[in-house]
Amino acid sequence: MNQITEYIGILFQIYSYMIIIYVLMSWLPSVRESFIGELLGKLVEPYLRPFRRLIPPIGGMLDISPIIAYFALGFVAQGLNTVINFLFF
Repeated sequence: MNQITEYIGILFQIYSYMIIIYVLMSWLPSVRESFIGELLGKLVEPYLRPFRRLIPPIGGMLDISPIIAYFALGFVAQGLNTVINFLFF
């Protein structure tokens, strides 16, 4: 079962990188409109949308919802690994 926790960790790490890249691409509109930007948008935006609804931008410009979403993803990964370790070990 240790392989399952490693696999979950890898998947969460990949998705975390996708969030970071998507946020960095938002600073470059021409890159965000590319194929990769649109693909990342389709994969990451459904996860970020609930956080954006709950957390308004600070000062009208600074969106901290991806940061909160990133930390929430880490907590979910740790919780899932804890549950799996508790159930199978």
